[in-house]
Amino acid sequence: MADGIFGHPIRRLFWSPPIFREWSGSTALMDWLESPTAHIFKINVPGFSKEEIKLQLQEGNVLLVRGEGEEGNNKREEALSKDAVWHLAERGAGGKGEFAREIQLPENVKVDQIKAQVENGVLTVVVPKDNSSKQSRVRNIAISSKL
Repeated sequence: MADGIFGHPIRRLFWSPPIFREWSGSTALMDWLESPTAHIFKINVPGFSKEEIKLQLQEGNVLLVRGEGEEGNNKREEALSKDAVWHLAERGAGGKGEFAREIQLPENVKVDQIKAQVENGVLTVVVPKDNSSKQSRVRNIAISSKL
């Protein structure tokens, strides 16, 4: 009953912007900038190399950003300090070091010209805009007396 009026579909409508279809709760926080020529996404990916990050364009102009980190970092630290006493271990407690983020791209983009770069723990994805004039979606339909 707690979900009553504000159940899952309604909650997503009010509290979740439509561009973000999924967020795993990871630290992959994102900024979205729009310039006259491109949409620019800056995503926090601390500790991930470019080989550990996957970008994929899915049907419907959905950009999937996925990070798959190695679990070996904490195991190496544990092996180095077998005689040490751990008082706090938060950095590796969040799971497998993975994140996934889906971004619904706007319609006016050139998906074949997307570029991405990772530098200093930030993934920058540049999606150029398609500024060419498109035919209007408004179309007159003739009405006849018979079908």
